Amino acid sequence: MSMVLLGAAIAALLLLRVPVAFALLGPCLTYVSFEGYSAGLSVRQATEAVNSFPLLAVPLFILLGVVANHAGIADRLFDFALAAIGRVRGSLGYVNIGVSLGFSWMSGSALADAAGLGKVEVPAMTRNGYPPRFAVGISAASSLLGPVMPPSIPAVVYAGIAGVSTGALFAASVAPAFLMAMGLAAAVYFLLRRRSDLRGEPFSWEVLRRTGVRVIGPLGAPVIILGGILGGWFTPTEAAAVGAAYVLVLGAAYRRITWRDLFPIAKETAATTASITLIVGASGLLAWILARERVPQHISETMLGLTDNALVFLLLVNVLMILLGAILEGISVLVITVPILLPIAAEFGVDPMHFGVIIIMNLMIGLLTPPIGAVLYVMSPVARMPVHEVFRGTLPFLLPLLVVLLLVTFVPSIVTFLPRLLGL
Repeated sequence: MSMVLLGAAIAALLLLRVPVAFALLGPCLTYVSFEGYSAGLSVRQATEAVNSFPLLAVPLFILLGVVANHAGIADRLFDFALAAIGRVRGSLGYVNIGVSLGFSWMSGSALADAAGLGKVEVPAMTRNGYPPRFAVGISAASSLLGPVMPPSIPAVVYAGIAGVSTGALFAASVAPAFLMAMGLAAAVYFLLRRRSDLRGEPFSWEVLRRTGVRVIGPLGAPVIILGGILGGWFTPTEAAAVGAAYVLVLGAAYRRITWRDLFPIAKETAATTASITLIVGASGLLAWILARERVPQHISETMLGLTDNALVFLLLVNVLMILLGAILEGISVLVITVPILLPIAAEFGVDPMHFGVIIIMNLMIGLLTPPIGAVLYVMSPVARMPVHEVFRGTLPFLLPLLVVLLLVTFVPSIVTFLPRLLGL
């Protein structure tokens, strides 16, 4: 079975909206059968792909995000941000970004951010006179901060594949995430600069104090998680477990989580973890097939023949990753492409952490890109708007995200300075 047929079969299944894991597994198992290998080999390759200690952090970070959603953390962050800057023109746009930035310290998933925060933000913005497209666009775009700002599930997966420090990659992601937030804020200012009617309630020190007290507890979560990792007290896996326990206690103290909620929380966490694990396993089998057919070597020779300039190589990677991110699930793209592209990046002298941040940012932008940008489909029922209308709402916010991506691509020190400063 040739690689052309394998690729065509996978592409056809994806176009038919077959779940990614099964779209990869079906053709791969057929290839293994045609080549005369046993089913046991397929199981072994898939199992080895998920048999990674760093990947143990993934279900715990998923649990952390699910618990934070159930605990009402987003509502508290939203109220505080609104009290702080509610009088500013277009304040809910900035609040939207700020809440996503704050929530990203506890959730490493764009889809969780879009689904959880979108239910709060989009109705609040439309009630206050913001255009529905604008409301859904900024909510979708700001959700991309979650997987870039640590703790990040894609960063954990990349670190496990690339063999780099998860803590160092977390530190490397901080500055790009803040730049993304600043770019989105600039877009909000530009789009709403003439809408003087879009102002909230007058500023009140009493409201700020009251809402500020309510976010003291939630703000302890990123201190525990990132402080523990960067301070060397916890591994990322241990930090995720401690953070999830801390937020669970907060939810119980706020009376938002009871014994009855534990089973739905565990069920949601298990379902999300299982889907990611299945994708990683299927991608591992595909990666073995690609290695057997020497596809990485052919791609390496082709790219090295196209250019000897590292920046041109990174620009080609940007285009490839956005295209793949638009049609595939991000974790599967990481598992398939990183083993192929990382050695080529090393040939060009690209720092692996810089390369990892670039890939993750590209894949997140792909989540806003048709035909299968997952965030578009999550926001559609939340906003009660067709997917093509959601995409039209996100278009103005893609430009600042792409500008930040190019800035991070051309200026590696944006990524590398903080890990070096912290000695990671």
